[in-house]
Amino acid sequence: MIARLSAPLLALALTTGGPVLGQAKPAAPAAKAAPAAKHDGNAPVDFSADHMEVHDQDHRAFLTGAVRVVQQDMTLTSDRATANYSGSVANSGGAGSGGAQLHRFDANGHVVVTRPTEIAHGDYGIYDLDKRLVTLIGHVTVDRTGPNAGTTRGGRLVINLNTNQANMDGGNVGGAGSAGAGGRVSGRFTVPPKNSSSSTAASSSAPKAASPSDAAPAKP
Repeated sequence: MIARLSAPLLALALTTGGPVLGQAKPAAPAAKAAPAAKHDGNAPVDFSADHMEVHDQDHRAFLTGAVRVVQQDMTLTSDRATANYSGSVANSGGAGSGGAQLHRFDANGHVVVTRPTEIAHGDYGIYDLDKRLVTLIGHVTVDRTGPNAGTTRGGRLVINLNTNQANMDGGNVGGAGSAGAGGRVSGRFTVPPKNSSSSTAASSSAPKAASPSDAAPAKP
């Protein structure tokens, strides 16, 4: 089946189990910094675009024009994207009913992935929902905020949503179009400013060594 639809706002929900809830623990005597929250890859995926073309027999949907894909706290935007799914959109009974199971998004054209502490840009993007991997390829730039603020450039970025870790390579698959200088990963980190006033005050308050001219004159 081939259907042409305008899609100002469509939702494709993943069929998953219920959320996992942890047991409440008594408050610790000393407060500790909370670790970064792990992305919930089982959360529903909402997407919107100017147009959508569904090839239901091939289990693909083609999105064009201001594509926006949102899952929990992660957003992917691009010019075009292809959604690969199992099941049937036609027999799902409407968006969000669980009839179509999303497996992968392929995005191209001004791909941007936004997470709470970073924004990543690339020419081409893949979100593999089965493996929980986000891959950006071609002229990749990552801008981070917060305590680990900095900018990194390279040819390919892989974000593992299971471990919340990211790996950057200098060259693309195939070796073309790397954004890093000479096919290498490059970047810049910010350095916290040093408090010079405290060091100056400490040095001024330190006792001075006695000089020869300050010595008491010898008695006759």
